[in-house]
Amino acid sequence: MNEHEAVVRSAIHDAVIRAVTEISEDVKGLLEDALARETNDTAKSMLTSMVDNLAISKEEDKAVCQSPGYPTAWISFGDDNLPECAKEAISEAVAEATRKGYLRPSMVDPLTRVNSGNNTGKGVPNIEYDYNPGQKYVDFIISFKGCGAELGNAVQIMTTAKLGKNLSGLKRFILETAVKAGGKPCPPYGIGIGIGGQMDVAAKLSRKAISTRRWDDVNQDPELAALERELKDAINALGLGAAGIGGDTVCLALKIERAHTHTAIAPVAINFHCWVARRAGIRIHDDGWVEKLL
Repeated sequence: MNEHEAVVRSAIHDAVIRAVTEISEDVKGLLEDALARETNDTAKSMLTSMVDNLAISKEEDKAVCQSPGYPTAWISFGDDNLPECAKEAISEAVAEATRKGYLRPSMVDPLTRVNSGNNTGKGVPNIEYDYNPGQKYVDFIISFKGCGAELGNAVQIMTTAKLGKNLSGLKRFILETAVKAGGKPCPPYGIGIGIGGQMDVAAKLSRKAISTRRWDDVNQDPELAALERELKDAINALGLGAAGIGGDTVCLALKIERAHTHTAIAPVAINFHCWVARRAGIRIHDDGWVEKLL
């Protein structure tokens, strides 16, 4: 093993452990803000327990949540600097975190339901690659997304007519999905929405939007930024609250990404992410310097 490979493996291992024992600082900040604003006593109690749990998990070096979530990693790289060991290093780090007790072994074959025992297997961890010519560093973002939240997800292949005037049909679909989801996604949650492509593209965009962007950022696309604010406020106005028991905040963040699609369709994917936003991001520069991103 050469020196650079050792740096990559060590940095990925540390990022995986950090991801499952903490939640992103941006999400923690939004959670604390929601607690400060909450007027429903029951919801306030739930939010207080969530914030307290974060402090305990960090102090005790324990997993934030008993669910391991589903591991997905995004790797952004430049010319000839994608580490050959990257995929193997991520898989080994997830397996090691499981062996150390940070993750409960929960990944199974979809049909036989046989458990691999270490949260790896065919297609797991899922890894998405993004090549950027001239980039002098490699970015890794690892996300463990709770699968109870998956139960509220929805996809619809819309048409121009279904999108509706001023996107009324799109907005209705998103709000109806939030109502149907209720407390299943462990609110307060984040929502990722992917629009465009075909069904698979929209679904990937929805996961990427809520897993790789900061939850407190503002979309660089002004049209999407306005739509994100409008939809988040509308969902919170439903009064579903923390844990779905009623309250002021059910949605901490709503992120939208889009891609061009065929004129006959407008696929929309809605992806819930529970408040336990376990993820970590690192940047490994070509000279070996490791920088924390998330």
